[in-house]
Amino acid sequence: MKDALENIKLYSEIEKYEIINVNDGEKYSVLANNDIVIDENGNMKLLILNENKSGLSFFNKSEFFEVPWEYVKKIGTRTIIIDAEYNDLKKSQL
Repeated sequence: MKDALENIKLYSEIEKYEIINVNDGEKYSVLANNDIVIDENGNMKLLILNENKSGLSFFNKSEFFEVPWEYVKKIGTRTIIIDAEYNDLKKSQL
C-alpha cells in the first residue's frame, strides 16, 4: 500500500507547480491560476491556461488556451511540462 501512495500527487501540492511549454519555452504561471477539466469518469481532459500569464485578469477579458491532456508530458517535483505547438492550442474566451 505504501508503494502505491508514493506516486500520488495531491491537488493541494500541484496547484503551486509552474506550467511550462517545452516546445516554445512559454511559462503559464502556476496551476492555481489555471484549471483542469475532468470528465464524468474522473479522467483529465483539458488543461485550461490563462492567456494572461500573471494570473491577474481583473480588468481583462478572460481569454485562455485549451490544452488537450495528451500534451501534458510530465508532472515533476515543481513543474507541469506540456509540449504543444501554438496551433495545437484552442483559444477561447469567457
